[in-house]
Amino acid sequence: MRIALVYYSGTGNTEAMANAIAEELSGKADVDTIDPAAFGPGDIAAYDAFAFGCPAMGAEVLEEDIFEPMFASIEGCLSGKKIILFGSYGWGDGEWMRNWAERCIADGAVLTSDPVIANEAPDDDAIEALKKAADSLIA
Repeated sequence: MRIALVYYSGTGNTEAMANAIAEELSGKADVDTIDPAAFGPGDIAAYDAFAFGCPAMGAEVLEEDIFEPMFASIEGCLSGKKIILFGSYGWGDGEWMRNWAERCIADGAVLTSDPVIANEAPDDDAIEALKKAADSLIA
């Protein structure tokens, strides 16, 4: 199984989350860690599943300069695809993640687990949730 791990991290918190996913899937699947600026619709067919990570930005939205344009460009290709969502935040209540999950469901994507969010750096509970989410992609 081949998994695309596509994430944006501004402070390193979402990167720490991505690293936990990559570590959990090591030896279980082929995982390609990809910068969102280098990922687009033409890349979807090469993967069996996807882990998308983005922190909350501004008024609880996806990062607007790199991640959001990339994600908007691939939305039409997500129907029937297995995905997980993760990201960190420093304010608010996680509204950006709820909105993102609803958007993915409307796109026809198959969320294999609940999204995982961390307030600032991921704690032990978030790392455990990330491991379960990662494993759900290969179940």
